[in-house]
Amino acid sequence: MRFDFSFDRDRRNGWAFAAPGLLTLALVMGFPLVYALVISLSSITLLHPALEPFVGFKNFAVVMSSPLFWSSLWLTVKYSVATVAGEFVVGLAIALMLHRAVKAKPIYFAILTIPMAMSPVSVALIWRMLLQPNLGIANHLLETMGLPRLDWLGSADLALWTMAGIDVWQQMSFVVLILAAGLAALPTDPYEAAEVDGAGAFQQFWYITLPMLRPVSAITVVIQLINEFRTYDLPYVLTKGGPGNSTEVLSFFAYRRAFLGLSLNEGAAAAFVLLLIVLALTVVFFRMLESRR
Repeated sequence: MRFDFSFDRDRRNGWAFAAPGLLTLALVMGFPLVYALVISLSSITLLHPALEPFVGFKNFAVVMSSPLFWSSLWLTVKYSVATVAGEFVVGLAIALMLHRAVKAKPIYFAILTIPMAMSPVSVALIWRMLLQPNLGIANHLLETMGLPRLDWLGSADLALWTMAGIDVWQQMSFVVLILAAGLAALPTDPYEAAEVDGAGAFQQFWYITLPMLRPVSAITVVIQLINEFRTYDLPYVLTKGGPGNSTEVLSFFAYRRAFLGLSLNEGAAAAFVLLLIVLALTVVFFRMLESRR
């Protein structure tokens, strides 16, 4: 009787080759996560730099009992939904136009990658100058059209949506590239059959393009939702969470608790709550996608 050990040997070889990368990943990502969890369960602050005594989940209870936490969470949800929706709608429209373009397509893609290649800090500084109330070009253009000046980043009603618009401007390039790649990979047979049956352009888009593009769209939405939930650079540079607390998203709330409030343990607890929310959203979204399949 003969036994084929090739499968087990291939599996062992695969784990042997993957082990260095997995070990590096565990050290780079696992150690900071474990240490942050330890901090969130301790009593360490900047005035009391010692982990002991451990207080369990008391820091989580303190953070979640704060009205400012729930306000920051609601702002984060609004900001993330608005930015992801804007990025997807505008990105899909541009991807469809580029998919139909024949000439100079590489040039268009090269131009689109410029905002994505810029760091969020530099983007925030550039837009902060453009939106300056007295000397910014945005208000100058409004005045030339006979419209009043706006305090884009100093108004509690405008600051969050202005920041969301800047985020859409930068992150839209990533969505365009992913959706354009998905459109290029779609088969042509369904479109040819639809044209024979007399389906119009909108019918083809609604009944063929969108359903076949759903897996790529789901991955894009999840990636961007995770990015937007943990956004920190734009509110820090543009508004410092203000005016008031109108742009204090959850990541900035964690920073304020940890370093401005001197409570590293509460800041780590707030950051872990944010991590758990993002993980839960990711799991729910993929469960919904699998159920629809």
